Amino acid sequence: MLNRTIVWFLGAGLVAGAVFAAEPQTLPGENPHPIHLIRRPVEPFSAMAKLGHDVFFDTSLSSSGKIACASCHSPDHAYGPPNDGPVMLGGPALTLPGLRAVPSLTYLERQLDFSIGPEKEDENDNVAPLAQQAEIGKTAVRAEKIATQTAQSANIVPQGGLFWDGRADTLQIQASGPLLDPREMDGGSIEIIAEKLRNAPYARKFAALFGERVFKDPKLLVAEATFAVSRYQIEEPSFHPYTSKYDYWLEGKVRLSEAEMRGLRLFNDPAKANCAGCHTSEPSRDGLPPRFTDTQYEALGAPRNLALADTRDPGYFDLGVCGPVRKDIADQTQFCGMFKTPTLRNTAVRRTFFHNGVFHTLQQVMDFYNFRDTNPEKVYPVVADGKVQMFNDIPAQYHSNVDVSDPPFNRHLGDTPAMTAQDEADIITFLKTLDDGYKPDQ
Repeated sequence: MLNRTIVWFLGAGLVAGAVFAAEPQTLPGENPHPIHLIRRPVEPFSAMAKLGHDVFFDTSLSSSGKIACASCHSPDHAYGPPNDGPVMLGGPALTLPGLRAVPSLTYLERQLDFSIGPEKEDENDNVAPLAQQAEIGKTAVRAEKIATQTAQSANIVPQGGLFWDGRADTLQIQASGPLLDPREMDGGSIEIIAEKLRNAPYARKFAALFGERVFKDPKLLVAEATFAVSRYQIEEPSFHPYTSKYDYWLEGKVRLSEAEMRGLRLFNDPAKANCAGCHTSEPSRDGLPPRFTDTQYEALGAPRNLALADTRDPGYFDLGVCGPVRKDIADQTQFCGMFKTPTLRNTAVRRTFFHNGVFHTLQQVMDFYNFRDTNPEKVYPVVADGKVQMFNDIPAQYHSNVDVSDPPFNRHLGDTPAMTAQDEADIITFLKTLDDGYKPDQ
């Protein structure tokens, strides 16, 4: 897989030992090249978005009558999970554990469609229009296109899409997933959900928008409900506020501390953490804020999480793009074990990391990246004979899919890790600057 590292030492002044004499004179921690970030203007909600708000918070649509979209995607937790567990509980009695860790719903307004093709030079230059995210009737995956694009090159990887496996292309399609999943909201069927919508306190909003006829077609009624949720996600600013300390630093409105600056340099350094290789930290060329994801897919070989109900079966494996939830490209085994790169915005407020929720602190995440290949015994189980069970959550026949070429994963057993303990601490300090809600004058 090609190294997609973006070397972007904002304010660092050093690249491969060269000093740029023309660097502007600034105070410590200031951005020497401030820019104006383009944000979506805050406007009054449309009638559709107001309806979507009601649906998003409606617990009656679940079989338990106790959970809504907002229960797992909490507004108070960057639209991510509100608890520390690896997964959320759902079903009729809220006893069924979900399959995967709940991803955040923030910063999906510019998400690209799922595709398999050559890597982009700058994913931010190919931003999907906001309206496109809510198209009705658009299929999640176009099998014929995928069949013609797949295979020939090892440098071709999936990109775009929603969910950990990219199986949905629009926010509307994504909204219908948890609604019908028996381990989540467990709506039962389109007909059952439609009947609840007909009797919801906000039912007259459907009639005002679509006419009384919408109540006679269950599929259309539910489709309009999930479409409304997608509009709510697009129009509600808290889904994509871009109000982190880092955003204001990019604009020259705040200064970063010494530790935050060190963390930024390490984050971007291809010889160190190389985080920016997948979690792009630079704005787009036309001034859109960075989303801290390239939306591509990687097999990182995260340890198996034995706390999940599914892993009680030793023969069970979650292969991401290859299934078990996604089934349309299961035969494309070169992608087995790959999951979408999430945004790192607001990652410091999370307590569950990776698709299987195996890690619960940023320190554990950093240790995984640092020691996976040099000291795997610090990351994976060690069996009685002393052998380390590396990549133990991916079947052996797919171990070749795991990234072992992009730094820091290009090291070998016994090598010096890419980062020191201080490096890891500085990167974590920098990651906290990606939390939204920062006040520039604080």
